[in-house]
Amino acid sequence: MKVIKFAMVTFLFACLVSHVSRAGDFDGSKPLLFSVKTVLECAPNGQSNIVTAEEMEMPQFLIIDCKKMTISPFPPIPGRRDGVIKRLEHIDGKLILQGADDGIEHVRDGVGWTAAISEETGRAVVTASGDDVGFVIFGACLPR
Repeated sequence: MKVIKFAMVTFLFACLVSHVSRAGDFDGSKPLLFSVKTVLECAPNGQSNIVTAEEMEMPQFLIIDCKKMTISPFPPIPGRRDGVIKRLEHIDGKLILQGADDGIEHVRDGVGWTAAISEETGRAVVTASGDDVGFVIFGACLPR
């Protein structure tokens, strides 16, 4: 019964998104609400683990604002800095964003990252790498 309810909610959400979202909604011309779905953590020995956003101390939702070139937690977290988008490109129907984040001050946890967002569907894949670790984050965006 839970599976049927989940399927119905997912179907209704997909229908709503398809009617609300139009071409251009995911091209960076308006802010996007990014939702983290799955996070894969990869180690140099080839071992990979699925981890939650909470385990990574990452917000479940982010606001991507290409006009301001920022990525912010949603809802805002007092004292948390916005991420900075250093590069933005449109390639093969994807909005490509790149940047680097120093993480927590005085902790060696900085990463470089790249995000690829489908300009047609809003589906997104983010890759990030740091010292001896890599992450692949799957998610989806909605126009804000």
